[in-house]
Amino acid sequence: MAHAEAHAAQHVAQAEHQQHPIKLYLLVWGLLFVLSAFSYLVDYFGLQGYLRWSLILIFMMLKAGLIVAVFMHMAWERLALTYAILLPPLLVLVFVALMVSESNYILFTRLAFFGTGP
Repeated sequence: MAHAEAHAAQHVAQAEHQQHPIKLYLLVWGLLFVLSAFSYLVDYFGLQGYLRWSLILIFMMLKAGLIVAVFMHMAWERLALTYAILLPPLLVLVFVALMVSESNYILFTRLAFFGTGP
């Protein structure tokens, strides 16, 4: 009987240990709210050009990182699983950056050989 109670108490202790504190979720929710407010402020103040898009992308990546880390429990996963999920999108971003630089080269080459157009 004592063994069963000890086993039940151990099971309850493990269940409590696996739950994350509600304070963490409220903190992340607050950070997401603040980052969303910053994103809207970029449009409110009428920022234009690279500054606008840089700020929007930075806020978007921060929000996505918080959601993936906390709400999708990626912060508590093994490192191999984290790499398996996060590395492919990062590599896609690297390939997109390479394609953008290549497109600029092609545009400048066409302008050099064919001129600005009719």
